[in-house]
Amino acid sequence: MLDLFLLRTLFVSLLAVCAWFLRPFQLDSPLAAGLGFLFGSAVVLFEMRLKDVSLKRLIGAAIGSILGIFGALMISLILRQSITSSSSTIPFLQLATLLLMAYVGLILGATKGDLLNLAALGGIFGGENAQKGSSFKIIDTSVIIDGRIADVLETGFLDGVMVIPQFVLRELQMVADSSDSLKRNRGRRGLDVLQRIQKMTKVNIQIVEDDFPNVNEVDLKLIELAKMYDCKILTNDFNLNKVAQLHGVQVLNINELANAMRPVVLPGEIMRVFILKEGKEYSQGVAYLDDGTMVVVDNARRMISKTIDIAVTSVLQTTAGKMIFGRFDDRVHAVHDNKGNAKEAALSAEAASRGGD
Repeated sequence: MLDLFLLRTLFVSLLAVCAWFLRPFQLDSPLAAGLGFLFGSAVVLFEMRLKDVSLKRLIGAAIGSILGIFGALMISLILRQSITSSSSTIPFLQLATLLLMAYVGLILGATKGDLLNLAALGGIFGGENAQKGSSFKIIDTSVIIDGRIADVLETGFLDGVMVIPQFVLRELQMVADSSDSLKRNRGRRGLDVLQRIQKMTKVNIQIVEDDFPNVNEVDLKLIELAKMYDCKILTNDFNLNKVAQLHGVQVLNINELANAMRPVVLPGEIMRVFILKEGKEYSQGVAYLDDGTMVVVDNARRMISKTIDIAVTSVLQTTAGKMIFGRFDDRVHAVHDNKGNAKEAALSAEAASRGGD
């Protein structure tokens, strides 16, 4: 980084020295040196901005500007043949047309450059898409509020750059400023999770300003941004997951990861659970594992607020996750001491709310 700074300083200084001795536009030496310094500084600023631009946009801008200059030359030939006026009018129109066409071509080419499919060309052109697609991951508001993404990032299972769009931060701030106390608490928890992630030295967080004013819904903005960066979305929103798949955008769903990591239980195994509430059917009790898995227990309605052993009867896999069914038999299974049940109740309630997200 220091070498790059020295190189930029040397470049600007050389331009200033050259302008001092060569005196362009017949300017005085100090004024010419100042002009050279300003021009060198502008070039350095342009170079600093240029390194953040994607290869697609660079190629699009180059093609657009070349086409614009070519169009300006054609128009200049027509102007020279059709206009008979003072000698200064035609050169001015030609120069103005050249600047206009080059500028418009540059801007349009850079804007539409993201539509180029460079991967089809292979070689070095296909490399940038592969690198971005594998390293960039856009974080959704629901994942931030959920909070488990911080634990996943802390383990190091997710690598690359975690991209947080500015419009996601705005949505999170609106939730945190909501008049509804529940929404306000969820929003503030999301802000705390963001602060925790930013303090992780091994996690690369990048906040991007890209927005899509013509798109109103945040979910659709996330999909458009994922298309632009050719990367994946981190979410636990079921609807966003389905819509993104329809648009051909890959999604990393935290809920699906949690479901895949849930412990495997087989019928006949003995489990120890805390009965939190009554079930829908007669004599049923409901418990929750630490990961939010619901356990429905027959003959456990009278065991609410107690820790008991049960026998697993079946396991049901649903789109929302797994459900475990078991049976309690007081002649066979033990009822454990009530000591510490308040803590178990709090943990079970938290697991129940997590399983319902």
